[in-house]
Amino acid sequence: MKIDILGVQAFVAIADHGSFQGAAGALHVTQTAVTLRLRKLEDFLGVTLIERTTRSIALTEIGQDFLPQARRLLAELAGALVEIRETGIARRGDVSIACVPTVGVQYLPRILQAYSARYPHNRIKILDHASSAVAEAVLRREVEFGIHIAGEHHPELISVALTEDRYVLICPKDHPLARRRRIAWRQLQSYPLIFAGEVSSNRALLDPTLKANGFALRSFYEVQRSSTAVGLVAQGVGVAVVPKLAIQEGAYPTVRVIELVDPVVSRSLVLITRKAAHLSPAAQALYDMIREHEGDD
Repeated sequence: MKIDILGVQAFVAIADHGSFQGAAGALHVTQTAVTLRLRKLEDFLGVTLIERTTRSIALTEIGQDFLPQARRLLAELAGALVEIRETGIARRGDVSIACVPTVGVQYLPRILQAYSARYPHNRIKILDHASSAVAEAVLRREVEFGIHIAGEHHPELISVALTEDRYVLICPKDHPLARRRRIAWRQLQSYPLIFAGEVSSNRALLDPTLKANGFALRSFYEVQRSSTAVGLVAQGVGVAVVPKLAIQEGAYPTVRVIELVDPVVSRSLVLITRKAAHLSPAAQALYDMIREHEGDD
């Protein structure tokens, strides 16, 4: 059933102001428009709500019974519209997050696109840091939440698992290894290797894992960011071990990606917040969208 809101508004305005002219002024329409709206409502209901003569108007008995219901209907509608509007305004705002750089390369972009489509007025500030600096930014309240590599964390932080990011080998397309689909870690020892530096969170994860399997790798070039390693490989400097998320699909057509096996090594990415933290509505909305993508890679 189609509800005639305009007709109900006209009926209540006439009852409140005691005339069609007064109702027209209150609704900012012509007197003719008020008359047509009331007539349409009465035709739809099949009853007369207002008796009118050339000199006066009066509510019929049915009109008197309907008036409090009509007022309640309009009040509830107005309340619902205000609530929706205030909710929308509350969800607008700036969001600050921190993440390891590789998350911003491939994991976050599609989520941010979906978020911006849903909340076009919200601005997002992203601090791309090393994993330890992400945690510090959350603790210092520089950001509302962060994404970093799982490991021991500060007791004031809580974490939620997001995805596993496997380490791979990348090389130029004309490199002797370029035709391989997979390669064992031990076989990398004879190649000039671009590897994470000593202070990198990736190095802190890889060294003990490889040592537990009875060998270690030495780097010929050390870098702190995987994006630097990718750039060096693209220019033919050497081969590099990087997280798979560091390789943006289609961005480096001259670079080949090769699976690393024996062992398969990956890092766990987690979403971190302060314990008992109260995220702003805008940040909560983004946090929830990232959680919805849990397990994506």
